[in-house]
Amino acid sequence: MTQARPFDPNIPVLTELFSDQGEAQADPGAQPAAQEPLLADWSDPEWAALERRLSERILQQIQGRVDFVLEQRLRDSMEQVLQHAVAGLTAELRTGLHDTIESIVVRAVAQELSHLQSQK
Repeated sequence: MTQARPFDPNIPVLTELFSDQGEAQADPGAQPAAQEPLLADWSDPEWAALERRLSERILQQIQGRVDFVLEQRLRDSMEQVLQHAVAGLTAELRTGLHDTIESIVVRAVAQELSHLQSQK
């Protein structure tokens, strides 16, 4: 079971967008021409632009986290796979080396015995 993650203040929430607009409208020094229209007065292109901006911002933040988690999991998985592969390779090399040394020793002993027998 996964633990609930603490709230990340870097992830934008929809209320931030609306509170930013409220502050701009509450500012008496702000110029009326520069203010965005009320939400009820928004046109379809404005809603589409808002949706696009929110989607882009959320995607960027999610992709950053996904990249980090993916890299970490891949690193952990590769570590296990590589340890298993190295253990198998080490066992094969050990067996091959033992067989090679054994055949070299048997051949050397046979040659030496043959050499000793020929000197009689």
